[in-house]
Amino acid sequence: MKDHFSDVSGGYAAFRPDYPEALVAHILALTPGRERALDVATGNGQLASKLAPHFHHVDATDISHNQLHYAHNELNILYHVMPAERLDFPDASFDLLTVAQAVHWFDFDLFYAEARRVLKPGGIIALLGYQLFHSFPEADAIIRPFYNDVVGRFWDPERHWIDEGYRTLPFPFEEIPCEPMTYRVDRTAEQLLGYIETWSAVTHYKAHFNENPVDQIRQTLIEAWGDGPREVVFPLLLRVGRK
Repeated sequence: MKDHFSDVSGGYAAFRPDYPEALVAHILALTPGRERALDVATGNGQLASKLAPHFHHVDATDISHNQLHYAHNELNILYHVMPAERLDFPDASFDLLTVAQAVHWFDFDLFYAEARRVLKPGGIIALLGYQLFHSFPEADAIIRPFYNDVVGRFWDPERHWIDEGYRTLPFPFEEIPCEPMTYRVDRTAEQLLGYIETWSAVTHYKAHFNENPVDQIRQTLIEAWGDGPREVVFPLLLRVGRK
């Protein structure tokens, strides 16, 4: 698994989108047990913290010490520095295994073998995330060329799994169909720019040119956005399967 986010862990914790309660509730409704859950590539524990009230115990893993430094602290969450492809847990340990905005970085064959091993019979695996947001037309006209043209060639090849809505992603489980969902949130221009700063393509661009590409759109976006928050809509990704 690639680690693109250790160097932007603070921004990741401050500006990355959260996951709506309706999405979590939908996954929980499909999960047969409430004893133990595993959140793989947890980052700062955004999703793990939402699972914690519903399970006796939650394990959460990530390869980044820096990300885990910003993790949500809950009494029943235990964090581990651990790759997704080598899960150091006994067989048939978990009722639910989740991966949020990260599975596209994994070695699929190795990870899926481990996921199948650590899930209980009938356990649920849920892969979730979000695609490029949209807002009002003037802002979209600034963001989309930036995404496609300015930093477009600096996206890793794995980004195509997100652009394709995870629909083309290998998924060797008994799939449970899910209706499309969105996450709507109000953000100021500075908050949105802070989120864009965490994009892996922005990090790659900075390393290549030694300059921040977000500066190319910063003032224009602030002027278009105006004072105060505006609505931002993230199309959500969700694949759910049963062992």
